[in-house]
Amino acid sequence: MKNQKVLAILYALGAALFYAINVPFSKLLLEDVAPTFMAAFLYIGAGIGVGIMYLLHFKHESREERLERTDWPYAVGMVLLDILAPILLMLGIRTGTSSTASLLGNFEIVATSLIAFLVFKETVSRRLWLAIGLITASSLLLSLDGGDGIRLSVGALFVLAATACWGLENNCTRRISGKSTYQIVTIKGLCSGGGSLIIALAMGEAFPNLESILFALLLGYVAYGLSIFSYIRAQSIIGAAKTSAYYAVAPFIGAFLSFLLLREALSGMYLLALALMLAGTAVIVMDTLVNRHDHAHEHVYIHTHNGVTHRHVVVHAHPHNHYLHADKHGHHHSTAELEHK
Repeated sequence: MKNQKVLAILYALGAALFYAINVPFSKLLLEDVAPTFMAAFLYIGAGIGVGIMYLLHFKHESREERLERTDWPYAVGMVLLDILAPILLMLGIRTGTSSTASLLGNFEIVATSLIAFLVFKETVSRRLWLAIGLITASSLLLSLDGGDGIRLSVGALFVLAATACWGLENNCTRRISGKSTYQIVTIKGLCSGGGSLIIALAMGEAFPNLESILFALLLGYVAYGLSIFSYIRAQSIIGAAKTSAYYAVAPFIGAFLSFLLLREALSGMYLLALALMLAGTAVIVMDTLVNRHDHAHEHVYIHTHNGVTHRHVVVHAHPHNHYLHADKHGHHHSTAELEHK
């Protein structure tokens, strides 16, 4: 069991590492590949790679696991947003720094949470609101250029727009997440990549050379395809909460790789934004690992008064926090009387 947990942690960190290489390596490839073509080949690479994995897995999958007619509106929304988002990201990477783009990737958490709260009426905890504030402040700092006066960075705005699209896409995907992950990722990769490819051709972007295409496909398979696959494997062992906590390191790995591979300079504003982003991510990890539940307990009291038997039911609710850490499980209760009959 212990070896399984170690393997799960390696899968989760592997998922973060696989995705983290996307931004700095895309920055290098964008020297030879136009943004829309780049987005297309990244998703096509993921679709082809996971599609091959799906062919090997298909016979072990039940019919109930596959998408049904009621799932297709969300699947179509997922594909359309996945066409737009990577194009915006590639534009942002090309016109800005990849280190900034890596950190701004965490704004996707903010966008996902706000859309879930405003559109789908999901609950947002106080910790998550605090994290949203910290990450938003960091994103605002990263969106500003210094120099001869403060102005908005076009590259950062493109990246923020991409994360907003992925935030909405996450909410669409969440509605069908109980279905086959292999099928969802294959459809997402091939359809979104194919859509971007058609747009790139219609725009008249310069068609890249074969070597660049192959590198982009490989990057897409690793950064998108293998990242999702590793994430799912980790979830199956340690659950979604712990997996997402480990995965939160991805933007910081990406920023580090940007400094290492691209020699991008560190500004004072960037370091301040980094500190805020780290704080916001730490709060998100804390919120992810602490789950609040309400338990109701019913107490029945029976007594006889003047020959008449009376039955009293008192219902107590015990909201408490579960703290998930290693093999330990603790919780804190607060008690409030809700009902007296």
